[in-house]
Amino acid sequence: MINMVKLPTSKSELFLRVAKGHFATSHSHINYYIDVTTQKSRLSEAKAVAKELVSAYQHSTIVDTVLCLDGTQVIGTCLANELTKDGFTNMNAHKTIYIVTPEYTSGSQIILRDNLAPMVKGKHVLILAASITTGYTIQAAVEAVNYYGGIVAGLSAIFGR
Repeated sequence: MINMVKLPTSKSELFLRVAKGHFATSHSHINYYIDVTTQKSRLSEAKAVAKELVSAYQHSTIVDTVLCLDGTQVIGTCLANELTKDGFTNMNAHKTIYIVTPEYTSGSQIILRDNLAPMVKGKHVLILAASITTGYTIQAAVEAVNYYGGIVAGLSAIFGR
């Protein structure tokens, strides 16, 4: 059992759960594990995360699609809700934002099924990830957006180092 420590953040409704130890991923070894499960799955925290992330795109970035990596669909939905409020530019003909979750090949390549590809093609795509440590996942996402004819509008993560 991992001993998790709950750390406060500057926002009262958000916190980090951290465990010290040695953790290995397919691309790196890290000394601390940051658990973002509640931020990804609890609506109140997902809304708070979205409100923090949206400030980077207010009044300056067109977003038609949010590409949700690492199980960030709840945050992506909250982010899309924030982005469709007054003060944000949206070029989508329907004045809405698509929330897209990709699939992965056995070689970790990001793919979109035929029914999702039109939601990226010609669209301004915001890539949303749980964390960014090495950049490999983000690089794969950028390559996928480009491959499917989208335009990368931005990159956001709950946690990045």
